[in-house]
Amino acid sequence: METDDVFGLNPNQLLMTDSVHILGSFEQALRDTRNGLTRMASITGQNLRNAIRGLLARNAEYCNEAIVEEEEVNQLERRIDAECFEILMRYNPVAGDLREIIAGMKVANNLERISDEARNIARRARKLLKHPEIQEVHLIEPVYEKAAGLFTDAMSAYADRNTDLAVSLYARDLELDELHRDVIRELGKRLDQSTGQVKQILHLIFMVRSLERVGDLSVNIAEDAVFLTSAEDIRHLGARRAAKRQLAAEKSSHEDLD
Repeated sequence: METDDVFGLNPNQLLMTDSVHILGSFEQALRDTRNGLTRMASITGQNLRNAIRGLLARNAEYCNEAIVEEEEVNQLERRIDAECFEILMRYNPVAGDLREIIAGMKVANNLERISDEARNIARRARKLLKHPEIQEVHLIEPVYEKAAGLFTDAMSAYADRNTDLAVSLYARDLELDELHRDVIRELGKRLDQSTGQVKQILHLIFMVRSLERVGDLSVNIAEDAVFLTSAEDIRHLGARRAAKRQLAAEKSSHEDLD
């Protein structure tokens, strides 16, 4: 029987350690991590949709689902972290494989935080449903659409290793920030004029802030996509400098191939 020189294990052996399965095949381990991230992103996106859907459709069941499903996102993050640490210790990956493990752990963390924001929105929406509907609720819809678009494209950039799409999220996040400020300003005016809807409007203000945070976390995922693909750290650079840095990295890569 062939064994791994370091661990004395058959490379194809499937192990169970502390209820986390550790795979003997490095490629299979990477596939499992990718599948876990895909599953995590799918649930997170659905939680965000259900939270807003529950608010706009005045259906508490959607809100309840977003709240309950958040626990599965938490469990997936813990599992992905455990598997990534195990890969690091067992296989000592380098270069692109190492970047994939590091980026995967960071993406999982950002997904968990986005799901947290979805849960917060769902909880506030459920409280709003106890009161008569107010027209200000629909101010949140365009903010959600921009935030959800950022999230979807961030995950596409990561999955497809599309650095151009990833960098483009900077400018779109600035648009979300501007819309966030406009809606908060409008809700603030309505708050000053309101006599019996103060709590409802305050809930909406916090929900809009949660959606703005979803945009920021999506940009984090886009930055991880760039790091995964080209080993470039573009955090804190802003849209123009990040694009310039990425263009230089791609040019250098092509020159190396020539």
